[in-house]
Amino acid sequence: MNPDHSYAGYLPPGLPIPVPEPDGLSAPYWQGLREGRLRVQHCRHCGTWQFGPEWLCHGCRRFDPDWDEVDPAGRVYSWERVWHPSHPVLLGRLPYLVVLVELPHAGHVRMIGNLLGDPQQQVEIGMEVEGVFEHHPDADPPYSLLQWRARRRG
Repeated sequence: MNPDHSYAGYLPPGLPIPVPEPDGLSAPYWQGLREGRLRVQHCRHCGTWQFGPEWLCHGCRRFDPDWDEVDPAGRVYSWERVWHPSHPVLLGRLPYLVVLVELPHAGHVRMIGNLLGDPQQQVEIGMEVEGVFEHHPDADPPYSLLQWRARRRG
């Protein structure tokens, strides 16, 4: 799978649009997604990887960790099949799958997202997944999400 593939949409329209915080802390992450790139914070001083975004490094406590592009691929660390809507637009769109994905090549940071495909599919801890960038250029403001799908073998 080419990680730059654009996916039209997994969940229905009407959910809140994700935007960076007013202080801009997560702006490089969201901008990266719009460019079809996954960026994760990485400290140049001590080598610590971290996600979610912080002004301080979790390892050495220095300010302003850098953002590095990483391969949007990992393994399922945990998962849940969601049966109860967390927002009114999700009524009638259940179940859906949420996964916590560990990125072994980025310090084992973990990211949460939706698992694309059949909501009744078998999910296993440790299964390989790849990122799919879901772009919403016509939203106001435009945004992109990182979704996940089972990695195809062969």
